[in-house]
Formats: sequence, C-alpha cells, structure tokens
Amino acid sequence: MDVRVGDTLRMKKQHPCGGFDFLVLRSGMDFKLRCLKCGHEIEITRQKAEKGIKKITRPE
Repeated sequence: MDVRVGDTLRMKKQHPCGGFDFLVLRSGMDFKLRCLKCGHEIEITRQKAEKGIKKITRPE
C-alpha cells in the first residue's frame, strides 16, 4: 500500500475522541499519525495501520 507523508487516512475504527481522520507525519516500518479532531499523535506499526485504513486522501 502506497502511503506517503501528508496523506489523510480515514480509518475503520475511531480514535477515543471520536475522530476517524488522521494525518500521516512519518511513514516507514511504523507510521506516526496525528488525529485531525483532537491533535493527539500516535505511533502504529505498518501492518496494523494498513489493516485499519478505509480510504487514503492525497493533497492536491
């Protein structure tokens, strides 16, 4: 799966704050994501992130 820095990911499960959208800050073996609703940053493994992605939106 081609996920780049700056992409917005719509996840299947929501963050505890209620948001579904995350901004990709770093990609590689792990992803660093920022919740677009509350601003909380999380690190998640590539395998777990790719399994939970519903939609990828790229900036124009």
